[in-house]
Amino acid sequence: MATAVSSAMIELGEVTRRRGGPLLAALRSMPAERRALRIQLVHPPGVYKPGNLTSLTPCLPLGLAYVAAALELAGFPVGVIDAIGEAPDHVEQHGEFCRVGLTADQIVARIDPDTRVVAIGNMFSFLWPLTREIIHAIRAARPDVVIVGGGEHFTALTEHSMQQAPLDFIAMGEGEETALALMDALAAGGKDYGAIAGVAWRDGHAIRVNPRRDRSTNVDALPWPAWHLFNVRGYDEREFVNAIHKGLTVPILATRGCPYQCTYCSSPNMWTQRWIPRDPVDVAEEIEHLHRTYGAVNFPFQDLTAIIRKDWIVAFCREILRRGLKIVWQFPSGTRCEAIDDEVAPLLYQSGGRHLAFAPESGSERTRALIKKKMTTPALLASVRASVRHKLNVTAFFVLGFPHDTRADLRGSVRLARRLAREGIDDVNMSFFFPIPNTELYRSLVARGRIRLTDEFLMTPIVSTEARLREDNNYCEHISARELTLWKYWLFGNFYAVSFVMRPSRILRIIATLFTSREDTKLEAFIQEVKRRFRARPSARSR
Repeated sequence: MATAVSSAMIELGEVTRRRGGPLLAALRSMPAERRALRIQLVHPPGVYKPGNLTSLTPCLPLGLAYVAAALELAGFPVGVIDAIGEAPDHVEQHGEFCRVGLTADQIVARIDPDTRVVAIGNMFSFLWPLTREIIHAIRAARPDVVIVGGGEHFTALTEHSMQQAPLDFIAMGEGEETALALMDALAAGGKDYGAIAGVAWRDGHAIRVNPRRDRSTNVDALPWPAWHLFNVRGYDEREFVNAIHKGLTVPILATRGCPYQCTYCSSPNMWTQRWIPRDPVDVAEEIEHLHRTYGAVNFPFQDLTAIIRKDWIVAFCREILRRGLKIVWQFPSGTRCEAIDDEVAPLLYQSGGRHLAFAPESGSERTRALIKKKMTTPALLASVRASVRHKLNVTAFFVLGFPHDTRADLRGSVRLARRLAREGIDDVNMSFFFPIPNTELYRSLVARGRIRLTDEFLMTPIVSTEARLREDNNYCEHISARELTLWKYWLFGNFYAVSFVMRPSRILRIIATLFTSREDTKLEAFIQEVKRRFRARPSARSR
């Protein structure tokens, strides 16, 4: 079990407990009952497929750390079993996939005997088969504990998850307030949970799904993540980082939600369509605290859409500069482009911003309209030019094989990739389309009989980045999997051919990457990951 084992971690724990405001203070009504309800939070193992061109790298569980902080602040005894952080070098081969972290039996063995509630987070649906196995193992070994699920998978497939695993509750959507309300009810010995917004629960043999809880608007009242409960350095040393690795890394969440309605995205269901920023001063204060406490110097923002308001990002950059912090921060998950211009871009760079990703998804205006992607090519190009002029590393995300895509749409993506290469961006990142559960496109495909909710389907996000698309994972109505695979390499080839012709020095940088640990672009990060996996291959064991 992860505990605070150093004075630095203890200091962080104390700061976490001091933080909070009226939003959480109002819930501190039963301290004695809370002290008696020991809670164990579980972060499941990670899964990846060796040899993929890109992969979903295991990383620190930001959502679970926020929930842990809220529960601690409210007075609950909280422990964490982080399957990855406690066994980051334990890799097992399971068929075509690799699993990293503790086994189900090892997780069960680490549950404190006095635990009354086990809460397990599941961010990605491709982890559900493994998480389900863990839940069954916990129930078999500890029939006395209450088991709670939370995170994006449980929010998207609530009833499906409760039907497949012996869960007692699911906390849907934004987790802190719902977790506190549920734990208070459990501590008080309640039996009727129908009044707890945001909770699904088991009522005898029936599954009840309560109305969702309203979003928290006072996000500055929430405590910072409880990183003292996690093996932060263990993740960093193995480069389990969802970003370019530029030194000791801790993720940050500066804003919550997204006002857009992209049909392929889980945000409208998980977060609703409201974008809520934190005070930029508070974000800078958290970064400074992590810098001083851990020596963290690299901060990937895990926001869905970080830059919407120009005044917010300008205020944040100026606050980082005012504090004199020598750090790197980045937007690896993609962000809007409209606010980045010749005023904002230099501020990003001066304050340590180095890497950002734009997500046009397609070069076809028709496709963008159909997926409700509110981004225009002129706006994208204007922001790209400003970013490149001010030395920012830029990646563009593309998705091939949306259900309605035609060859004309894919030709538009290739043209845009070439244009972006001429403008000077560093990388393109590409995946084949996969339907995320309970998104608008997913529901449409289910209605047309294109999706069966099986374990094989849930693993689609991992195989979407394979070198070759399989026909059973192809959701495009007009183009075969073989042809989509050819389009993928045609787009890659067009982009990097133009990029290297326009900027020959990049070829030398790639060659240097083969012999050094340099990692400044997505392509260089991929090369370093391939090198690490090649070196680690003898340690993996088939099970």
